[in-house]
Amino acid sequence: HPVNRAFLKYFFLSKLISVRPETRDEDLVITKSQIEKEINSTGIEAIIIRTLPNSNNKLSKNYSNTNPPYLDNQAAEFLRENGIKHLLIDLPSVDKEKDEGALQAHKAFWNYPENPRYDATITEFIYVPDSITDGDYLLNLQIAAFENDAAPSRPILYKIIA
Repeated sequence: HPVNRAFLKYFFLSKLISVRPETRDEDLVITKSQIEKEINSTGIEAIIIRTLPNSNNKLSKNYSNTNPPYLDNQAAEFLRENGIKHLLIDLPSVDKEKDEGALQAHKAFWNYPENPRYDATITEFIYVPDSITDGDYLLNLQIAAFENDAAPSRPILYKIIA
């Protein structure tokens, strides 16, 4: 399904959260309980997850064969069940690097194969500097205009001032 067909609009109420992945055996995992603590706003359509520690080396790090942190599939399911349509994260994947193609978090977030959400997206490898504080933002999620199941994107955050 081409990603550019997932969008009827390009601006979304979003929440930026910072999370320190928890140790689970030999892995670092972002859990459902960590996400639950941070999602307390209603009407949020997108979540931006910044992992801690957050350093500039994320801009050029080679993650291959490093077993980077990932999102627990129950956390991805929780996001789906709470109406989050767009998941943005600063990791190379929401899934474990070596999972034999299971892609549990992708599938849980998109509700695949039961009832796929074609209007939901995952954006990986973002970077959010520490100067941008956690909180609510208006997200402008721009994507390249070509037909493919993945496309480069340009997320822009606008601070919501009450």
